[in-house]
Amino acid sequence: MKTAHAARTGRRYSLPRAVWALGIVSLFMDTSSELIHGLLPILLVGTLGASTFAVGLIEGTAEATAAIVKVFSGSISDWVGRRKPLVLLGYGLAAATKPLFPLASTVGLVLAAHLVDRAGKGIRGAPRDALIADVIRAEQRGAAFGLRQALDTVGAVLGPLLAIALMVWLAGDVRAVLWFAVPPAAIAVLVLAFLVAEPERHDGAPKMVLPISRMAFGRLPRGYWWIVVVGAVLTLARFSEAFLILRARNVGVPTAWIPIVFVVMSAVYASASYPAGLLSDRMNRPDMLRSGVAVLIVADLALAYWPSPLGAMAGAALWGLHMGLTQGLQSALVADAAPAELRGTAFGLFNLVCGAMSLLASVLAGLLWDRVGPQATFLAGAGFTALALLGMAAYRRPHLPTAPTRSA
Repeated sequence: MKTAHAARTGRRYSLPRAVWALGIVSLFMDTSSELIHGLLPILLVGTLGASTFAVGLIEGTAEATAAIVKVFSGSISDWVGRRKPLVLLGYGLAAATKPLFPLASTVGLVLAAHLVDRAGKGIRGAPRDALIADVIRAEQRGAAFGLRQALDTVGAVLGPLLAIALMVWLAGDVRAVLWFAVPPAAIAVLVLAFLVAEPERHDGAPKMVLPISRMAFGRLPRGYWWIVVVGAVLTLARFSEAFLILRARNVGVPTAWIPIVFVVMSAVYASASYPAGLLSDRMNRPDMLRSGVAVLIVADLALAYWPSPLGAMAGAALWGLHMGLTQGLQSALVADAAPAELRGTAFGLFNLVCGAMSLLASVLAGLLWDRVGPQATFLAGAGFTALALLGMAAYRRPHLPTAPTRSA
């Protein structure tokens, strides 16, 4: 009896190999992407002479591109019944763009490379999340999405650390440092190709007549649509992390050490993601989401009213805590609410709406920064976050699903 109980407990808490492999893929790709991301504002503003508004426009346009692609790739993965080919295509495109950043001599080429990179992110995002939901039991969703997010964010720590070490070693040569983003991206694609397998589709599993249709959208429940609304307002409040880099530069952090902002944010993000996911499997997910949203308000206020290197680091740490408490949790909420045969569509549509808000948020943040000042950017973020929190308090339980009850 004890042995049987131990076996059941082990099965309950162990996660499938595919989840771990996808987490490792995310780790390597994010190491590559965040090495670039941590230096991209410096390349654009310091080397190519772009304005802060241009940085916001580029970041917002790139994220919106990713979001638009996600809704199509997610629905197509539902339609054809396979996720991995689209995930592999997305990661492959992202890897192919990495050499373009050190080669870029104009803002336009940086924009083009960033758009293709984010398109790759869009292609892989929804099918990857749907694939995780396909291979995991309902009572493990929080843990699975939290683990993938944690490993992804470990890469977001390693990337900026590598950028700092290389910037010191190579005497601040941004272009030379950016070449080091190429190998980890290639490793991510190889791990995905050879170590990730998707489950067989059951013969009787339903398929949509069209990848995107009113009928498919109509089958998504009311709880799902409320998650979309909450995610949209949160994204409007949480503009691109590039503005954390710009804030660090603004308050006097030395150029070679600016990527430490991403290290601080991502270290907290990685540390919080998996424990938050595990906890969300045992308690009410909406309550956890509200707590994470409240942390973002504190982060914005710190960044607005504490204009010093220490304030920038504290704001980045709180920003990372917010991300750890909310990002994997939102994915788990989408998986809880969406029918199994529409998971790709549900993740894609969620990311489409959030991506549109990301474009608006980053453009607005850049305009406020240029015309009013950095403080106005972060105060606006705090205001939108407060609106999201008020909306979640006003619409409590029939809309947002709770964590599924674990079987004995």
